Amino acid sequence: MSELKEHNYNYKVIRQFAVMSVVWGIVGMALGVWIAAQLMFPALNFDTAWLSFGRLRPLHTNAVIFAFGGCVLMGTSFYVVQRTSYARLISDKLAAFVFWGWQAVIIAAIITLPMGLTSTKEYAELEWPIDILIAIVWIAYAWVFFGTIVKRKVAHIYVANWFYGAFIITIAILHIVNSAALPIDWTSFKSYSAYAGAIDAMVQWWYGHNAVGFYLTAGFLGIMYYFVPKQAERPVYSYRLSIVHFWALIAIYMWAGPHHLHYSSLPDWAQSAGMVFSIILLAPSWGGMINGIMTLSGAWHKLRTDPIIKFLIVSLSFYGMSTFEGPMMAIKTVNALSHNTDWTIGHVHAGALGWVAMVSIGALYSMIPSLFGKAKMHSISLINVHFWLSTIGVVLYIAAMWIAGVTQGLMWRATNSDGTLTYTFVQALEATYPYYGIRLFGGFLFLAGMFVMAYNVFKTIKNPGKADTKIPQPGH
Repeated sequence: MSELKEHNYNYKVIRQFAVMSVVWGIVGMALGVWIAAQLMFPALNFDTAWLSFGRLRPLHTNAVIFAFGGCVLMGTSFYVVQRTSYARLISDKLAAFVFWGWQAVIIAAIITLPMGLTSTKEYAELEWPIDILIAIVWIAYAWVFFGTIVKRKVAHIYVANWFYGAFIITIAILHIVNSAALPIDWTSFKSYSAYAGAIDAMVQWWYGHNAVGFYLTAGFLGIMYYFVPKQAERPVYSYRLSIVHFWALIAIYMWAGPHHLHYSSLPDWAQSAGMVFSIILLAPSWGGMINGIMTLSGAWHKLRTDPIIKFLIVSLSFYGMSTFEGPMMAIKTVNALSHNTDWTIGHVHAGALGWVAMVSIGALYSMIPSLFGKAKMHSISLINVHFWLSTIGVVLYIAAMWIAGVTQGLMWRATNSDGTLTYTFVQALEATYPYYGIRLFGGFLFLAGMFVMAYNVFKTIKNPGKADTKIPQPGH
């Protein structure tokens, strides 16, 4: 029995993460649709602090990034590291702790953020007791992942694991440094940052931008480098390019954070350095995008019959577009127009929905059948429906926000001949109001796609057979 256990993958924890990815995806995106509706219909705040936009918005971002995205990253990394290392996870109990610990973090966020208990730091709103729990769970996650690599049965470490590894190490450093805080007292959740003024802003956006760079980019590139070749049934287009892409990305991304602080009290040289590194970042980003698309280039015929390939190719397209748009928006003169407008919201969601969510959905559809011992998903046609709902939804969303954002930027800085402002803030709001409706509809379509996915996943696992968890021999 012990020999059998040794030669099987631990799929249980991956199944748990996969199912909760879908659940938290629906929760996070439903919150997004709700707060988008609040911007059109303020009465949806119900005059209740718990349901106000200011409290639900950070809950939305945490639910989508850390609940949905986190479950996808942890589940796929455990899946990929076992299958590419030909080894079972180093500890089943520690893997289970990672899953349940992460769910506890999510539940704590759901309770505390609507209560107004927040550090106010973007993407790091959770207060210090939860931050400590995150650090503990994350260290356990790292132990399981790297421990499995250590016990691998092959010499080679596949490139997807490089990206996962960089993501895990860097996020641990970012979280621990940025979350350093001084509690008011040991019985209160309230704390103040260990840093002050411009230093606090710099540390925050060193964290914030690299959370995008390593959590929402490097981690999901790990997904791309495994699931794109697997679904296309072709090797990676250029393994050499994947290694160059890896080292260039992690070397450059770390220095781009100051572009979030243009025209602030941050020293001008630091702002300029962030801008320069952001522009340079275009090259390695597009290197990864080209590598993924060229890997799929020999599988164009599958686009007719395999909607999972459609999710993956469109996600790479959005990755390429977002990583062009980001460096462009980091240029000071462009940023003078775009900063604090809905253009930024459109940019963020082009990456979050177009790249992160769509590559995640493709990966989930790809691995769920094997996790539950099925030949394929319950309905391929429903995957197709989901693809079109997602694609149309994200295009409507980002196009509306682009137009709204540029409109806002131009109206806010328009001046009369005597130097007074041409438009009031309310006039700018009235001009962008119709685009909020388009954004709401686009978000609703994307959310509808997640419900289609939930139904398809439920039907697939309703009567699961015995999963094929036996490890193949290296080279086979």
